Amino acid sequence: VQLVESGGGLVQPGGSLRLSCAASGFTFSSYAMSWYRQASGKARVLVAQIARAGGRTDYADSVTGRFTISRDNAKNTVYLQMNSLKPEDTDVYYCSTKDYWGKGTRVTVSS
Repeated sequence: VQLVESGGGLVQPGGSLRLSCAASGFTFSSYAMSWYRQASGKARVLVAQIARAGGRTDYADSVTGRFTISRDNAKNTVYLQMNSLKPEDTDVYYCSTKDYWGKGTRVTVSS
């Protein structure tokens, strides 16, 4: 199983980023997918998750209305559209499924 995140970077407050996670090594369409975030020295926190067919999504309260998780099962990819970014969104973001994790992509929100 391999999960490879991309799309992180530096963005100003109020800006947007789109994270991608390319998956391989398993039947992508059979599993729910999640995005987590982690600040240095702290535990990983669930940001959003999406059911295997994409019909159900759930979000942390802190990102509801600003972030959107989606997936393309034909491309084995899950996305996290992040809008109206705030400095407190600064973290490393990880893609996850089952007990597998990617290496993360860093998001920094700063002016």
